[in-house]
Amino acid sequence: MKINIIGTSGSGKSTLARRIATRLALPCIEMDTLYWQPDWQGTPDEEFVSKLEAALDASPGWVLDGNYNRTRAIKWREIDLVVWVDYGFARTLHQAVTRAIQRAWTQQELWPGTGNRESFRRSFLSRESILIWTLKTWRSNRIRYQADMDNPAYAHIRFVRITSRQQADALIASLQTAR
Repeated sequence: MKINIIGTSGSGKSTLARRIATRLALPCIEMDTLYWQPDWQGTPDEEFVSKLEAALDASPGWVLDGNYNRTRAIKWREIDLVVWVDYGFARTLHQAVTRAIQRAWTQQELWPGTGNRESFRRSFLSRESILIWTLKTWRSNRIRYQADMDNPAYAHIRFVRITSRQQADALIASLQTAR
């Protein structure tokens, strides 16, 4: 099975992706790991696409965590399921703030080998703040993802929109029995 988990930063994509991957014994591919390089430098698109294709081709099934809309043609080429984590704005922002505080406090490396870590300054006082990104993209992401679900070009894709933890748990349970 090939699954892509999408949603606004802070919505819980990574957590849900890991849970589904564990339940189905599939590799979990985090797009941020493929994209981010040391010192918060992004990977050029050609190289990023190459890394993504290699990761997707490495296994007959996977759970892909991430949006990166410019890669949609590749990641949805043979997709079975797209799960949109669409929690409300207040909850998504709360989760993003909580995660930013935890990451800044623990100084955990976000993606292996990059040395990239959140700091209180970067999270709360910077133009590159993930919190600002969440604020700027929450509404536009909802519009885009709904349009994707309604787009006839994607009629072959099964979309599931998750708006609560109960729905996430139910989805995982249904996927477990579908193995």
